[in-house]
Amino acid sequence: MAKQPMLKFVQIDRDMPKKRAATDRRDDFHEIYAEYAAEKAAEQASRCSQCGVPYCQSHCPLHNNIPDWLRLTATGRLEEAYQTSQATNTFPEICGRICPQDRLCEGNCVIEQSGHGTVTIGAVEKYITDTAWEEGWVKPVDPSAERPESVGIIGGGPGGLAAADMLRRAGIQVTVYDRYDRAGGLLMYGIPGFKLEKDIVQRRNNLLADGGVAFELNCDVNEEKFAEIRARHDAVIIATGVYKSRELTMPGSGLAGIEKAIDFLTASNRKSFGDEVADFDNGRLNAEGKKVVVIGGGDTAMDCVRTSVRQGATSVKCLYRRDRANMPGSQRETQNAEEEGVIFEWLSAPKGFTGDDTVSGVMVQKMRLGQPDASGRQAPEEIEGADYVEEADLVIKALGFEPEDLPALFGQPDLPVTRWGTVKAAFQTGETEMDGVYAIGDIVRGASLVVWAIRDGRDCAQAIIDRFNSKAALAAE
Repeated sequence: MAKQPMLKFVQIDRDMPKKRAATDRRDDFHEIYAEYAAEKAAEQASRCSQCGVPYCQSHCPLHNNIPDWLRLTATGRLEEAYQTSQATNTFPEICGRICPQDRLCEGNCVIEQSGHGTVTIGAVEKYITDTAWEEGWVKPVDPSAERPESVGIIGGGPGGLAAADMLRRAGIQVTVYDRYDRAGGLLMYGIPGFKLEKDIVQRRNNLLADGGVAFELNCDVNEEKFAEIRARHDAVIIATGVYKSRELTMPGSGLAGIEKAIDFLTASNRKSFGDEVADFDNGRLNAEGKKVVVIGGGDTAMDCVRTSVRQGATSVKCLYRRDRANMPGSQRETQNAEEEGVIFEWLSAPKGFTGDDTVSGVMVQKMRLGQPDASGRQAPEEIEGADYVEEADLVIKALGFEPEDLPALFGQPDLPVTRWGTVKAAFQTGETEMDGVYAIGDIVRGASLVVWAIRDGRDCAQAIIDRFNSKAALAAE
């Protein structure tokens, strides 16, 4: 392949991988973007301006060496590009698929600011690592020496798995405990296949197992189990994520047919695995033939509306109490949903539900944006007399997630938590006030991005490695 010079953004336009037509992708759960060809990946990577101050890198939570692996891709040195990408990111092919690049690296690309269109960083990142898998460059962890220390990780989501990878590279013994029958957390059960096909996650799980990470699945951690884990290991990382759904308390909120987003998405993903899912088969968590209304404006809401389309809903509407510009979810995902037939009702908030035993409609209050609130966002205000009923057979609440009461679940009243219920842990290291107990990811931050969970897992693992090294050095004196 010919060498590609850099700084080609003036001559070469931004070009994303081809997107499948909405009429085709509505009928399945396969990913919607095609893969770059090698020449196209090199061409798009060559658009990078190789900034002296790379804002893409500084706005990436992992501080990925983006200009370096773009240059290596542009010049055909793909294996080196993969090694550079993998050095700072445990799951680059996953981040390339699901990170909101429009808000992070690509949203801060210098050439975007000059009107030339951002470098397609996420698509190139995905291409690099998918190629590495195809070429056999991705290898299981093979530490130079095994160490006697062991770490137990409660939660097999992206943060826990990132920590497991880092710890095993140092030769530390690792066991991951997870409540589900497959590791991966929301990567496996929360995010639909059209954004992240599940074999991508499973091959990472398999790679970790091949590298010596032990998995104890279908494991509910209670007081007895937590004590057992703590006694068995030299350190414990809590990486449970946040799974408690925010609720609506308004007239009719207890009617049948009003469901939590996490239940709806988990059922859909389980069906894709071929699992028996009674609540899907009996129609409760199945949108087929129904008028669906999703309440919320984040990425989870986008996952729900687009899943409903694929399940065969007769109509899908999304209610959000602010306007499009103030929507917290990815604009790219909103556009994809609109292409697939989802209708967005902006400045619309639920105020109750109609129906006898089963929901038949959502009472909608139209809103306008008033003065900014404490966060700087404009606060929505009701428009008096502007309300109506939106027909619905299935209502999905995608209002965000809160932490479960871990001190009660684990029987550990001394586990420190904040007033929001998140675990109180030291910045960067994840260390809590309980000796040898660490916490990372959403259970510390609140609901956040996968890339931040990966960052926390890697930082915490390094802190534990440093602690073990210090103890070993003291013992040797």
